[in-house]
Amino acid sequence: MSFWTAVVVLFAIGCVTWLKAQRYRALGDRRDASGEGYDPSAREHELEREVEAMRKRIAVLERIATDEKRGNDLAREIESLRD
Repeated sequence: MSFWTAVVVLFAIGCVTWLKAQRYRALGDRRDASGEGYDPSAREHELEREVEAMRKRIAVLERIATDEKRGNDLAREIESLRD
């Protein structure tokens, strides 16, 4: 194989590789636009719902911890269970 034949073969391999890369990028962009790809907004909405649920749970726990009447009742219940 001559030097110029090797140059042509390497150039052809480079062109084919570049064309395939462009094709995969184009398919990836189209897939994201159609909704089949990764949608970061869906994950963000899921995390926001989870955070909101955690805030509600923390509010309930704070209310239980700071409510003196409920705290005394809870302490009495725990003592009765120990006996």
